Amino acid sequence: MLEIIRIHNELLGTYGDRGNADVLKYRAELRKIKARITDISYLDPLPKSGDIYLLGGAEDAAQLLSLTALHKGKILKSAANKGAVVLAICAGFQIIGSSYSTREDEFAGLELLDVTTEPGDKRLVGDIAVQSPLFTVAMTGFENHSGVTKLGDGVDAFGTVISGNGNGIDGVDGAISGNVFGTYLHGPVLARNPEFADLLLERAHGSPISSVDDQLADQYASWRRAAIK
Repeated sequence: MLEIIRIHNELLGTYGDRGNADVLKYRAELRKIKARITDISYLDPLPKSGDIYLLGGAEDAAQLLSLTALHKGKILKSAANKGAVVLAICAGFQIIGSSYSTREDEFAGLELLDVTTEPGDKRLVGDIAVQSPLFTVAMTGFENHSGVTKLGDGVDAFGTVISGNGNGIDGVDGAISGNVFGTYLHGPVLARNPEFADLLLERAHGSPISSVDDQLADQYASWRRAAIK
């Protein structure tokens, strides 16, 4: 059974990123891989048993509340160190870094990725397309943030920005290290990019997975890629 942990959706669910869990479960079951989604409130301890952990976007107060809860026990970092897949979007991406700052304070992150985020001087909103070395096609999404995220040594960007802003610096979006992925792409990103969903499933499954015939998902992905230049 593949366990997909949706973390703090009541806090990190502002931009529809909860849909990433549903896409993963659906595409797993197309391949006859049993999967379940476990929703974890910020009031509950984070399970150690997850194969995939998902974090989404949030406003500042909710982001800090989620970070505070996740600091307890360092369970997410421990799971990532053991090979679990982590996908963190926007605010989730910022809190799994080394630190992130508001205009008033700086907070220690969960240290899954060596990245730091500071407030930028404008809000970055709109469609975004990213060319990642992991895929032959562009990844698309929608960004809405004002953070500027800098990558540390030994951390690769998720991809190079084709259109949009991404991290707000150096022309890149997101960061990856092992099975940990951070990005500013909402959408939800896995609905817009089925190739990305399949990569995460394969990493979590631990072996190659079969291709599937999902024409609707493929058509939608192609349409969004054609719409964003």
